[in-house]
Amino acid sequence: MTIRFWGVRGSIATPSPRHVRYGGNTSCVEVSIGDETIIFDSGTGIRPLGHSIRKRGINRAHLLLSHCHWDHINGFPFFSPAFHPGFDFHVMAGHLSEQGGIRSVLSQQMSHPVFPVPIEIMKAQMAFEDFRAADSFTLAPGIRIRTAPLNHPDRATGYRIEHGGKSFCYVTDTEHRPEGPDQAILGLIEGADLVVYDSTYTDDEYPKFVGWGHSTWQEGVRLCRAANVKRLAIFHHDPEHTDDVMDRIAADAAVEWQNAFVSREDMIVTLD
Repeated sequence: MTIRFWGVRGSIATPSPRHVRYGGNTSCVEVSIGDETIIFDSGTGIRPLGHSIRKRGINRAHLLLSHCHWDHINGFPFFSPAFHPGFDFHVMAGHLSEQGGIRSVLSQQMSHPVFPVPIEIMKAQMAFEDFRAADSFTLAPGIRIRTAPLNHPDRATGYRIEHGGKSFCYVTDTEHRPEGPDQAILGLIEGADLVVYDSTYTDDEYPKFVGWGHSTWQEGVRLCRAANVKRLAIFHHDPEHTDDVMDRIAADAAVEWQNAFVSREDMIVTLD
């Protein structure tokens, strides 16, 4: 199981000289398991991922969406493999069953007056599937997916992939609960090899943003320690967190827990 980070920023892309070392693209993470390509979220990071997929000759992928806020879907219309008839593209979401489904939302994004071409221009073999957060399912032979609802405006879904005795969790966007650890998240990440967690703020910053739907890297550490997680990837960096700020967070996190690290664009982690 190989994980590659294509977009690690939250809220809005940050193409500036102060956001180079960690990257400015919004949420997109690729997981490769044998011949299967699993993509978490389609923020702006999915555009370079699409070019990479084309170069590697990959002809199918699954896209699992945490939710549909702009920073997690606005790269979708620029995912180049979706425009090629030979590509098999499976899109899933766990928060829209009662709101018309994921195809409807992505189609609305690609419609006038906010976008010039409709979703029908995509010539890949497209399949859209809705489920409910907390469902579990088999995505491909030997690849099991577990899900959990997250605490975020308009709802969101956390994911766990299990394959070959290894497990990876993608948990963004979510706001931690002041009354104690989120039991749904603890159950999802228990014993995982790697957890990607919404670390938009620091504990010092968080009181100014209560209700915005995001968490802190310190809460990620607390959750991972409580759930016996092996490693934590700090993720969904605030757009105001420049490279220098992220350097300080990385140093503080390493002191707090040696198994925590800050995710960067193009970073690759292999679970073997």
